[in-house]
Amino acid sequence: MQNRHVNRDKRRKKIRRRRIFAFIVLPILTLILAVGGYAGYLYYTASDVLKDSYDDSTAKVRPVNPADDNVSVLFMGVDDSDVRNSGSGSRTDALLLATFNDDDKSVKLLSIPRDSYVYIPGKDKYSKITHAHAYGGVQYTIDTVENLLQVPVDYYVKMNFNAFVEVVDALGGVTVDVPYTFTEQDSTDKAGAITIEEGKQTLDGEEALAFARTRKKDSDIERGKRQQQLIQAIVEKASSASSITKYANVIQGIGHNMKTNMTFSEMKGFTHYVMASNLSIETLNLKGGDSYINGVYYYQLDEAALASTIEELQVHMDVNKTADSSTNATTIDEYAGSSETE
Repeated sequence: MQNRHVNRDKRRKKIRRRRIFAFIVLPILTLILAVGGYAGYLYYTASDVLKDSYDDSTAKVRPVNPADDNVSVLFMGVDDSDVRNSGSGSRTDALLLATFNDDDKSVKLLSIPRDSYVYIPGKDKYSKITHAHAYGGVQYTIDTVENLLQVPVDYYVKMNFNAFVEVVDALGGVTVDVPYTFTEQDSTDKAGAITIEEGKQTLDGEEALAFARTRKKDSDIERGKRQQQLIQAIVEKASSASSITKYANVIQGIGHNMKTNMTFSEMKGFTHYVMASNLSIETLNLKGGDSYINGVYYYQLDEAALASTIEELQVHMDVNKTADSSTNATTIDEYAGSSETE
């Protein structure tokens, strides 16, 4: 793979906040529904492909409808591929919670560092949050995030390395501002396979994956910010007119490498966010610092900052209002598990 040696411009450009949504699946699908004549073919392609991605084994904690209610979606990027084939033992390399406020058409996108030292209810122990999926798959991860942030996780979207690479390649690459030159392994775990130069670069799928995974020169927090930057770049590219004819390939790339508890009908419920002229998105990060416990590295979350983030998310989702208005009322306390360590 060739190195990128173009446009060594260190100035960071603010990405346009136009119809930017939460990850890969929802924005592309809702854009598809608004394309026009081509939409009919894409609609049925998406409906057919994505039905195999549906997984109803993870129970929803409350009845919600994305078209009418404030909801949340937990995006999991797992360190699994054709080579690793880790299955249920895979860990979450990327973990992002998106909350949606239906009243003001706003989205908050929180990146959760993979090494965050948190309580994992299913194991009744503290460990890195990335281990929750290895311990008990999607359900353990959802339970851990709900316990940490004290808000309900209504939906999840889990994708592996292959999905990420295929989607970016199907779109013809994405453009990002690379903060420094680095060398990283590829999706087959071949060491030193990819080198990306500092500056504004157009990355293919393998390079974009390396950009999302590397943290050799900075931290988990900065990696989370890069993942958020990639999300925005992917949606920007998918929103462009030149990408419309590539949607069928994108859908195929997503469908074969994704699992979700969201039905196709529920996905369509997010359309009004994309079509809203006043849509806004805010990226959030969890503050903390390096910590070693029994010789093992962890990212220790700042308790005061975490409490502030919890409050911000609860207000954004208006948790009490949603719970009180449902037939199965649920209190905030029910989303938070025990915090006792072993």
